[in-house]
Amino acid sequence: MNDLKERKRSRISVLRQLAALERMSHEQLREKWLDLYGEEAPKYRKAFLMKRLAYRIQELFYGGLSEPAKGCLKRIAATDPVAALKVPMPEARKPQDSILPGTRFVRVWKDAQHEVIARDTGFEYDGRIFRSLSAVAREITGTRWNGKIFFGLKGSSTSRKRGQNAE
Repeated sequence: MNDLKERKRSRISVLRQLAALERMSHEQLREKWLDLYGEEAPKYRKAFLMKRLAYRIQELFYGGLSEPAKGCLKRIAATDPVAALKVPMPEARKPQDSILPGTRFVRVWKDAQHEVIARDTGFEYDGRIFRSLSAVAREITGTRWNGKIFFGLKGSSTSRKRGQNAE
């Protein structure tokens, strides 16, 4: 009977630890990682760290995969044609990659027409190259803007609500 109570108490402890992860800051999660894995946490987002820590907490309490299960997974992976391909992960695309060089953007701002041309190296405006459309929009307006919204490539939630471009 005592053994059953102890297992129930331990299970509740695990549940409390899992719930505590939700309230932890990113830095606290990184400290918890160091405690549970014995090494520095990788530089991942908070949500990823929480999932991995939740798994680790349960793994330590309930036990991880058995050796036969690990062996079975290794055999499956060795014969899996997709795993054998070792396809490299696609590189992250830069936002301007979807905009072809030579594309011309025109925007009227405060009664003046502004023209931007996409180049291989960035965006040309007023004889200068900018790294992003947002940088060009900031140059034109003097305030921070999402460049794609400013030049009408995508709508903003405010402009959709109003049914017009924000200016």
